[in-house]
Amino acid sequence: MDALLEWLSQTALARWMQNAIWAFPIAEIVHIFGISVLVGAAALFDLRLLGVGRRAMSVTFAVRFLLRTARVGFVIAVSSGALLFLSNAADFVANRAFQVKMLLLAAALANVLIFHLGIYRSVARWDLNVPTPLAARLAALFSLAIWLAIIAAGRLIAYV
Repeated sequence: MDALLEWLSQTALARWMQNAIWAFPIAEIVHIFGISVLVGAAALFDLRLLGVGRRAMSVTFAVRFLLRTARVGFVIAVSSGALLFLSNAADFVANRAFQVKMLLLAAALANVLIFHLGIYRSVARWDLNVPTPLAARLAALFSLAIWLAIIAAGRLIAYV
């Protein structure tokens, strides 16, 4: 692992992130934007699963629009996060808040997979004007909590 981290720190992109005065701040701004798009869309979808707008928007419409938007935010956040990571990979790997953030991110992705491979398969029965099943509401609550925890852990990276 140490050899990989050392190699990463010597790449041209890592050196640029370390030495260009505006590289890290710009990557951080882009990262925050990506997180905002991702979590904003995910939170709106979760609120829909919790019953907000049940009569106005079908779950399938929310999936098509909001989750597509969340994917764009995810790509932006991961890409910019990778740049931030390259700036000091060894320190990030050793940082407890970063480790927690990565575990929470894995849990969030698992929640998405479980939702889409499980309860969402029966969406035709509860798409519009019908209370969302308990399993979907629990997935939504977990999602809201986990994204809040991911944001908190990410913010704590600078202080741990």
